[in-house]
Amino acid sequence: MTVTGTAPTRTFATDQELLPRVLTPYKDHCRYLLTAEVSALSDGLSRVGATFAIPESCYIDDTGHLNAVEVNIAYNQMMYYLVAKSVKERLLSGFESWTLEDFWRHQLPDILIARFASRFQRPVDPRDFHGEMEFRSVERRSPGGKPLLMATTAYRYGDAQDGRCDGEATLAFVNIT
Repeated sequence: MTVTGTAPTRTFATDQELLPRVLTPYKDHCRYLLTAEVSALSDGLSRVGATFAIPESCYIDDTGHLNAVEVNIAYNQMMYYLVAKSVKERLLSGFESWTLEDFWRHQLPDILIARFASRFQRPVDPRDFHGEMEFRSVERRSPGGKPLLMATTAYRYGDAQDGRCDGEATLAFVNIT
């Protein structure tokens, strides 16, 4: 499953030290991201392919399918990991000056989802599913003189039964000075 057909230039297997650190802000029962393989793309962007498991919803009785809240939580975890690994490996344009310490400092207060859209085409099994997310663009802006990075992303989830959900999200990285 790929969001786009852009061929990767380098690929990085799940970083077993980085992944638990990225998930530290989440409650133990809300750590859904299991593996994450990051790929550098030729245009200074990056992509991640991931596996997830949600044994039990953190907020509602079992619906039997991935729902919008879980899609968003899984997206956040996949996105945080992709940004952290991209910073560590110097893969993503716009983040050239960032260190992992910068990422940890910005992770929760300064990485905002400005827009989030999902399309459910077939139910996805939350207990065993895969996902992919990629940066489509990263642009530096300075509204009101305050620099920020705006990023467009696309994502997709699926499972062994051909379940499918996809969408787009726009991110704002604020307080980046």
